Amino acid sequence: MKYFGAQVVSDEETDVSASDEDTSWVSWFCNLQGNEFFCEVDEDYIQDEFNLSGLNQQVPYYDYALDLILDIESPHEEMLTEEQHELVESAAEMLYGLIHQRFILTSRGLSAMYDKFKSVDFGRCPRVLCGGAACLPVGQADVPRTSTVKIFCPKCEDIYYPRSKLQGNIDGAYFGTTFPHLFLMTYSHLRSGKQVAKYVPKVFGFKIHPSSQEVLSARRKEKKGERSKSSQKGAHKAPVGVKLDGGKPQITQGG
Repeated sequence: MKYFGAQVVSDEETDVSASDEDTSWVSWFCNLQGNEFFCEVDEDYIQDEFNLSGLNQQVPYYDYALDLILDIESPHEEMLTEEQHELVESAAEMLYGLIHQRFILTSRGLSAMYDKFKSVDFGRCPRVLCGGAACLPVGQADVPRTSTVKIFCPKCEDIYYPRSKLQGNIDGAYFGTTFPHLFLMTYSHLRSGKQVAKYVPKVFGFKIHPSSQEVLSARRKEKKGERSKSSQKGAHKAPVGVKLDGGKPQITQGG
């Protein structure tokens, strides 16, 4: 089976070509650079129509895409134009992603993701005080084309952008909103029981009191009020005039 993005090889690379032929679409896809967050969905899971319920209404070229994922030669594949082939390839990626979202919520899927978590395949938390805690992929929506995938830190329980730009372009719906939380409920020993360290601002070694901002704000308002009063007094002051008295100038207040 020839997959999209595959390079043409010469006769001298027969062994490499033969190994490529033995590689399933699922393995090939999951081993692409940037797809490290994906685990390999079991073929029997994909073949079970119950697990794919409703996906045919979400994915264009559904039948072609499913055949591509399962390495089945479609009888009408040769009738497709080059543009349609590209659409099928894109649809296959979307279909696999949505299947993946469901699979990682099963016991087998959670187990596969557990192995990747232990290998830190999902990256580490960028927050300094989390000490490089291993993260989990999470989506901010379960509907495709809503937002890209983020990484969830079990320690500070916040989400961040993946460091890799390729990983950051993956649709978050392919992991969904439930996965990391169900994962930590299943493997509760991975959740840190310690209180999360919090950064404490200090000035000359002393902690800043929470009320300090209120005090500074009150002082600023007070100074602003004093300036306003002085400007009002200056506006009501009588104008200064000059008149001559016996040939000598005298300064008088007008009025």
